[in-house]
Amino acid sequence: MPYIPPEVVEKAREMDLLTYLKSYEPQELVHFGGNTYCTREHDSLKISNGKWCWFSRGIGYSALDYLIKVKKMPFMQAVETIMGNVAVSPPTYFPAPKEQKPKVLLLPKANRCATHVVEYLRGRGIDYDLIDFCISTERLYESYPYHNVVFVGQDRSGKPRYANLRGIGSDFIGDANGSDKHYSFGIPAANESGTLNLFESAVDLLSYGTMADNFYGTGAYSLRRIDPQQTEKDTCTYCNQRKGYDYEIIPKNR
Repeated sequence: MPYIPPEVVEKAREMDLLTYLKSYEPQELVHFGGNTYCTREHDSLKISNGKWCWFSRGIGYSALDYLIKVKKMPFMQAVETIMGNVAVSPPTYFPAPKEQKPKVLLLPKANRCATHVVEYLRGRGIDYDLIDFCISTERLYESYPYHNVVFVGQDRSGKPRYANLRGIGSDFIGDANGSDKHYSFGIPAANESGTLNLFESAVDLLSYGTMADNFYGTGAYSLRRIDPQQTEKDTCTYCNQRKGYDYEIIPKNR
């Protein structure tokens, strides 16, 4: 029976995916933006700082895992592929460890009132009490002078650590300088819970909150297709990748 010593397997596991692709399959690597890459075959497989995650499948780790789980190679063949390439041509690229500097969040200046933000979110069907809660807890405000919606992510002490800006009446979306994505926009549960709900965007979270009992009392809202006659799916305005239909939140008939 074929056998690979454990130390050889561990050596193969040390190879990160970015190094592997840059060294041995550069034609598969596509620069996505900043220090993030994806593969030509799978645009939902994102690689950043040598680590990777296939978001549509929820998997990711080393180059060895990539060959096994994505390329469907048998385990021994995957190990031999990595070690064989290393033996013939040592990797020419290793991500240099970067010194982690503390991030300083630069929040946009706040407008005196949030009239445009409230009007925009109400137009998206978001519950007024939920909007008021986010504004009063400084999770949400309107920027000046551009009047963007600013979604603020806070740490456990309530300190702002992240801010996402969304244009009103435009396609502008961006993060404030110094944002730490470990602290994205969120709303804590009213009571202790073992459930964590994740959303693609802040507006998705607010839409879910609008339909949740803790913000409007009873099941008074539902989702409805904006255009039932629409046959072609639109590209998502948040990730610019997924396809889908446009929905709105409407009160249920009483």
